[in-house]
Amino acid sequence: MTLDAAVLVRQITELQAEAVVRWHVLDGRQHPLDNPYTGLLSVACQQHQFNYQLWHEEDVARRRDVTDERIAQVKRAIDGFNQQRNDWIERIDETLIGSLGAWGVEPVEGARLNTETPGSAVDRLSIMSLRVFHLEEELSRDGVDRAHVEKVRTKLARCEEQAADLAHSLTELLEDIFAGRKLLKVYRQMKMYNDPTLNPYLNGAARKAG
Repeated sequence: MTLDAAVLVRQITELQAEAVVRWHVLDGRQHPLDNPYTGLLSVACQQHQFNYQLWHEEDVARRRDVTDERIAQVKRAIDGFNQQRNDWIERIDETLIGSLGAWGVEPVEGARLNTETPGSAVDRLSIMSLRVFHLEEELSRDGVDRAHVEKVRTKLARCEEQAADLAHSLTELLEDIFAGRKLLKVYRQMKMYNDPTLNPYLNGAARKAG
Protein backbone atom coordinates (compact mmCIF):
# COMPACT_ATOMS: atom_id res chain seq x y z
CA MET A 1 0.00 0.00 0.00
CA THR A 2 1.19 3.49 -0.83
CA LEU A 3 0.88 6.80 1.00
CA ASP A 4 0.25 8.46 -2.37
CA ALA A 5 -3.52 8.94 -2.27
CA ALA A 6 -3.90 9.55 -6.02
CA VAL A 7 -2.01 6.37 -6.88
CA LEU A 8 -4.00 4.33 -4.36
CA VAL A 9 -7.38 5.54 -5.63
CA ARG A 10 -6.32 4.88 -9.22
CA GLN A 11 -5.27 1.35 -8.29
CA ILE A 12 -8.64 0.71 -6.61
CA THR A 13 -10.77 2.07 -9.46
CA GLU A 14 -8.73 0.20 -12.08
CA LEU A 15 -9.05 -2.99 -10.02
CA GLN A 16 -12.83 -2.57 -9.84
CA ALA A 17 -13.27 -1.90 -13.56
CA GLU A 18 -10.97 -4.73 -14.63
CA ALA A 19 -12.48 -7.24 -12.19
CA VAL A 20 -16.04 -6.55 -13.36
CA VAL A 21 -15.05 -7.34 -16.93
CA ARG A 22 -13.01 -10.38 -15.95
CA TRP A 23 -15.69 -11.83 -13.69
CA HIS A 24 -18.36 -11.50 -16.36
CA VAL A 25 -16.14 -13.33 -18.85
CA LEU A 26 -15.52 -16.11 -16.33
CA ASP A 27 -19.11 -16.22 -15.04
CA GLY A 28 -20.47 -19.75 -14.90
CA ARG A 29 -17.06 -21.37 -14.69
CA GLN A 30 -15.48 -22.82 -11.58
CA HIS A 31 -14.14 -20.18 -9.16
CA PRO A 32 -15.02 -17.17 -11.36
CA LEU A 33 -14.44 -14.54 -8.67
CA ASP A 34 -10.67 -14.40 -8.38
CA ASN A 35 -8.71 -12.05 -6.13
CA PRO A 36 -5.07 -11.84 -7.24
CA TYR A 37 -4.26 -8.81 -5.07
CA THR A 38 -2.56 -8.25 -1.71
CA GLY A 39 -2.99 -5.88 1.20
CA LEU A 40 -5.63 -3.19 0.96
CA LEU A 41 -6.27 -3.97 -2.70
CA SER A 42 -7.16 -7.54 -1.77
CA VAL A 43 -9.61 -6.24 0.83
CA ALA A 44 -11.14 -3.84 -1.71
CA CYS A 45 -11.43 -6.68 -4.23
CA GLN A 46 -13.23 -8.92 -1.73
CA GLN A 47 -15.66 -6.12 -0.93
CA HIS A 48 -16.16 -5.61 -4.65
CA GLN A 49 -17.01 -9.30 -5.07
CA PHE A 50 -19.92 -9.03 -2.67
CA ASN A 51 -21.27 -6.05 -4.63
CA TYR A 52 -20.91 -8.07 -7.85
CA GLN A 53 -22.84 -10.99 -6.37
CA LEU A 54 -25.43 -8.69 -4.80
CA TRP A 55 -26.00 -6.89 -8.11
CA HIS A 56 -26.80 -10.10 -9.98
CA GLU A 57 -29.02 -11.51 -7.25
CA GLU A 58 -30.97 -8.25 -7.34
CA ASP A 59 -31.49 -8.79 -11.08
CA VAL A 60 -32.90 -12.27 -10.47
CA ALA A 61 -35.19 -10.96 -7.71
CA ARG A 62 -37.00 -8.83 -10.29
CA ARG A 63 -37.71 -11.67 -12.72
CA ARG A 64 -41.31 -12.74 -13.31
CA ASP A 65 -40.54 -16.13 -14.84
CA VAL A 66 -39.21 -17.88 -11.71
CA THR A 67 -40.98 -19.53 -8.80
CA ASP A 68 -41.75 -17.94 -5.46
CA GLU A 69 -39.40 -20.49 -3.91
CA ARG A 70 -36.58 -19.26 -6.13
CA ILE A 71 -37.33 -15.63 -5.21
CA ALA A 72 -37.22 -16.54 -1.52
CA GLN A 73 -33.79 -18.13 -2.04
CA VAL A 74 -32.60 -15.02 -3.84
CA LYS A 75 -33.87 -12.70 -1.12
CA ARG A 76 -31.94 -14.66 1.50
CA ALA A 77 -28.83 -14.52 -0.69
CA ILE A 78 -29.29 -10.76 -1.04
CA ASP A 79 -29.42 -10.38 2.73
CA GLY A 80 -26.23 -12.40 3.09
CA PHE A 81 -24.29 -10.57 0.40
CA ASN A 82 -25.44 -7.18 1.70
CA GLN A 83 -24.30 -8.08 5.20
CA GLN A 84 -20.89 -9.14 3.88
CA ARG A 85 -20.66 -6.06 1.69
CA ASN A 86 -21.08 -3.85 4.76
CA ASP A 87 -18.74 -5.97 6.87
CA TRP A 88 -16.01 -5.50 4.27
CA ILE A 89 -16.57 -1.75 4.06
CA GLU A 90 -15.55 -1.78 7.71
CA ARG A 91 -12.62 -4.06 6.86
CA ILE A 92 -11.33 -1.49 4.34
CA ASP A 93 -11.34 1.20 7.02
CA GLU A 94 -9.76 -1.15 9.56
CA THR A 95 -6.97 -1.95 7.10
CA LEU A 96 -6.34 1.73 6.47
CA ILE A 97 -6.20 2.45 10.21
CA GLY A 98 -3.69 -0.37 10.67
CA SER A 99 -1.52 1.05 7.92
CA LEU A 100 -1.66 4.53 9.44
CA GLY A 101 -0.36 3.11 12.70
CA ALA A 102 2.45 1.27 10.92
CA TRP A 103 3.46 4.48 9.14
CA GLY A 104 3.36 6.51 12.33
CA VAL A 105 0.63 8.83 11.03
CA GLU A 106 -1.02 10.70 13.88
CA PRO A 107 -3.83 13.26 13.68
CA VAL A 108 -2.83 16.87 14.22
CA GLU A 109 -4.50 19.04 16.82
CA GLY A 110 -7.96 20.01 15.64
CA ALA A 111 -8.23 17.18 13.10
CA ARG A 112 -11.83 16.63 12.05
CA LEU A 113 -13.98 13.68 11.12
CA ASN A 114 -15.49 13.23 7.67
CA THR A 115 -19.15 12.37 7.08
CA GLU A 116 -18.12 9.40 4.92
CA THR A 117 -15.26 6.96 5.48
CA PRO A 118 -12.89 5.83 2.71
CA GLY A 119 -14.47 2.37 2.88
CA SER A 120 -17.90 3.80 2.10
CA ALA A 121 -16.50 5.76 -0.84
CA VAL A 122 -14.75 2.64 -2.19
CA ASP A 123 -18.09 0.82 -1.92
CA ARG A 124 -19.82 3.54 -3.95
CA LEU A 125 -17.08 3.37 -6.59
CA SER A 126 -17.53 -0.40 -6.72
CA ILE A 127 -21.24 -0.05 -7.43
CA MET A 128 -20.54 2.64 -9.99
CA SER A 129 -18.13 0.35 -11.87
CA LEU A 130 -20.89 -2.27 -12.10
CA ARG A 131 -23.37 0.32 -13.33
CA VAL A 132 -20.98 1.58 -16.00
CA PHE A 133 -20.26 -1.97 -17.20
CA HIS A 134 -23.94 -2.82 -17.60
CA LEU A 135 -24.76 0.48 -19.27
CA GLU A 136 -21.98 -0.14 -21.78
CA GLU A 137 -23.52 -3.57 -22.43
CA GLU A 138 -26.80 -1.84 -23.26
CA LEU A 139 -25.11 0.23 -25.97
CA SER A 140 -24.29 -2.91 -27.94
CA ARG A 141 -27.43 -4.92 -27.18
CA ASP A 142 -29.20 -6.25 -30.26
CA GLY A 143 -32.66 -5.01 -31.14
CA VAL A 144 -32.61 -1.63 -29.40
CA ASP A 145 -33.58 1.60 -31.13
CA ARG A 146 -31.78 4.93 -31.34
CA ALA A 147 -33.82 6.44 -28.52
CA HIS A 148 -32.70 3.66 -26.19
CA VAL A 149 -29.06 4.13 -27.17
CA GLU A 150 -29.23 7.89 -26.60
CA LYS A 151 -30.87 7.40 -23.20
CA VAL A 152 -28.14 4.97 -22.20
CA ARG A 153 -25.39 7.29 -23.42
CA THR A 154 -26.80 10.10 -21.29
CA LYS A 155 -26.90 7.86 -18.22
CA LEU A 156 -23.41 6.53 -18.91
CA ALA A 157 -21.93 10.03 -19.24
CA ARG A 158 -23.52 11.02 -15.95
CA CYS A 159 -22.20 7.90 -14.20
CA GLU A 160 -18.70 8.47 -15.52
CA GLU A 161 -18.78 12.07 -14.28
CA GLN A 162 -20.03 10.97 -10.86
CA ALA A 163 -17.35 8.28 -10.64
CA ALA A 164 -14.62 10.78 -11.51
CA ASP A 165 -15.94 13.26 -8.94
CA LEU A 166 -16.13 10.56 -6.27
CA ALA A 167 -12.61 9.31 -7.02
CA HIS A 168 -11.33 12.90 -6.77
CA SER A 169 -13.11 13.44 -3.46
CA LEU A 170 -11.76 10.14 -2.08
CA THR A 171 -8.26 11.18 -3.11
CA GLU A 172 -8.62 14.47 -1.24
CA LEU A 173 -9.99 12.67 1.84
CA LEU A 174 -7.10 10.20 1.86
CA GLU A 175 -4.60 13.03 1.44
CA ASP A 176 -6.08 14.69 4.53
CA ILE A 177 -6.04 11.43 6.48
CA PHE A 178 -2.46 10.62 5.49
CA ALA A 179 -1.42 14.12 6.55
CA GLY A 180 -3.25 13.84 9.88
CA ARG A 181 -5.71 16.61 8.99
CA LYS A 182 -8.70 14.23 9.12
CA LEU A 183 -9.53 11.50 11.61
CA LEU A 184 -10.43 7.98 10.52
CA LYS A 185 -12.73 5.84 12.65
CA VAL A 186 -14.52 2.59 11.87
CA TYR A 187 -18.28 3.06 12.00
CA ARG A 188 -19.98 -0.26 12.61
CA GLN A 189 -23.04 -0.82 10.45
CA MET A 190 -24.72 -2.88 13.18
CA LYS A 191 -27.26 -4.41 10.81
CA MET A 192 -30.03 -5.97 12.88
CA TYR A 193 -31.94 -8.07 10.37
CA ASN A 194 -29.43 -10.95 10.24
CA ASP A 195 -28.82 -11.04 14.00
CA PRO A 196 -31.12 -13.59 15.69
CA THR A 197 -30.69 -11.78 19.02
CA LEU A 198 -31.98 -8.48 17.57
CA ASN A 199 -34.47 -9.43 14.84
CA PRO A 200 -37.77 -10.31 16.57
CA TYR A 201 -38.80 -12.49 13.63
CA LEU A 202 -35.69 -14.61 14.12
CA ASN A 203 -35.77 -14.89 17.90
CA GLY A 204 -39.52 -15.51 18.16
CA ALA A 205 -40.44 -12.30 19.98
CA ALA A 206 -42.72 -11.13 17.16
CA ARG A 207 -44.58 -14.44 17.10
CA LYS A 208 -45.03 -14.35 20.87
CA ALA A 209 -46.30 -10.79 20.73
CA GLY A 210 -48.80 -11.78 18.05
